[in-house]
Amino acid sequence: MEVTKKTSSIKTVNPFNNELVKEFLPMTDAQLAAIIDKADAAFQPWKNTTFEKRAKIIHKVAALMRERKEALGKLATLEMGKLLAESIYEVELSANIFDYYADNAAVFLADKPLDVKTGDAFISYEPIGTILSIQPWNFPYYQITRSASANLMAGNTMVLKHASNVPQCAQLMEDLFLEAGLPKGVYTNIFIPGREIKKLVSNPKIKAVTLTGSEPAGASIAGAAGLNVKKATLELGGSDPFIVLEDVDIDLAVKTAVEGRMWNAGQVCVSPKRVIVPESIKEEFLSKVKAFFSTLKVGDPMDKETNVAPLCTEAAAQGVIAQINKAAQQNATIVLGGKRVDRPGAFVEPTIITDITPEMDVYYEEIFGPVFMLYSYKNIDEAITLANATKYGLGSTVFGNDTQEALKVARQIDTGMVYINHVTGIAPELPFGGTKNSGFGREQSPLGIYEFVNEKLIRTTTPEAVY
Repeated sequence: MEVTKKTSSIKTVNPFNNELVKEFLPMTDAQLAAIIDKADAAFQPWKNTTFEKRAKIIHKVAALMRERKEALGKLATLEMGKLLAESIYEVELSANIFDYYADNAAVFLADKPLDVKTGDAFISYEPIGTILSIQPWNFPYYQITRSASANLMAGNTMVLKHASNVPQCAQLMEDLFLEAGLPKGVYTNIFIPGREIKKLVSNPKIKAVTLTGSEPAGASIAGAAGLNVKKATLELGGSDPFIVLEDVDIDLAVKTAVEGRMWNAGQVCVSPKRVIVPESIKEEFLSKVKAFFSTLKVGDPMDKETNVAPLCTEAAAQGVIAQINKAAQQNATIVLGGKRVDRPGAFVEPTIITDITPEMDVYYEEIFGPVFMLYSYKNIDEAITLANATKYGLGSTVFGNDTQEALKVARQIDTGMVYINHVTGIAPELPFGGTKNSGFGREQSPLGIYEFVNEKLIRTTTPEAVY
């Protein structure tokens, strides 16, 4: 028992009060091997299941999620702390994504004819086997859905390693799949500490890996996949710019930027982490941001009046405070906040930081918390340079009344996604993914279903034909 206690890190700790709720034992190597064997055995019958039958099951998953959105939402809030309204929205979004692929997978994966001089040729899209999915805690249902919806409809099977602080959400999703009629082995949740996941990549029955998480975790998993000649997709976070143009409605830009940054207590890969405004309006913009911050209520995420929740864990809160303190030590200005909230739980005050320069660590880092960083620019070229002055390239926003001018700016930003007059968003039909150190590959939209299929050429000619 002593060994188990030392190795177990899979537990529900309510970040609202930092109290332990439930703990799970990690699986043994033998259990993990058996799960992967079962997923591999389930692949052939699932691969040969018709799109119509797959879709019926996946639609049922969506229906169950909508029916139970309040209960699912409360569980997500209990485990990682987000506002209950945000948790319920996440459940509804996930249901929409499941329905999207159930409705469209057969069309997306239909044979694609090729124009050839003689005979016929086409691309056949075929599943490849068992996918290892490694997902984070900040959207415990949506992160699962992004990879599972497309891959299950494509005919792949899946083994999920979820973040260790949301084990009940992870297990609940497997239970929902089974209740909806998914055959056993097609989708399985595993309980294992993150440090042990790398070894699973070398299992020959794992055919590919998808990961959303930190840059070090992504590099480790991608390296293991490369050594084993397996494809991987990675989404590794971002430091998203939010460029405000001169011709802007300042009140609307402030509202959009602040609400976007405080979404999920700032724990969103694509929230506006660097707000970049013209020098001519900086003081007015900052004044309005401060006024907006004065309306924010930090507190119980189950309370409808709360609009800033705790962070996911005590360690996360301590990490954000350390980044803020380092910025202050390096002469950034902490305009508001910057401290722990005087109450139990993983709370950090909503914080505004200005006067950030390239000599400071925070200029390059991603802060995963309720921290609003404000920059200014003299001309639009300087704004674009600043926006691109990061190793990350996930999402971004350009905000201004002249959408054509905003489009010109958008084309010069080195990110996987640019939204005009909107924070980087999420919709089933829109691809999600980044470039540079934010990773590679896409999820959602038609693009998401092609990542882990074999695009097989089939060519037919008569025996005497010559190409």
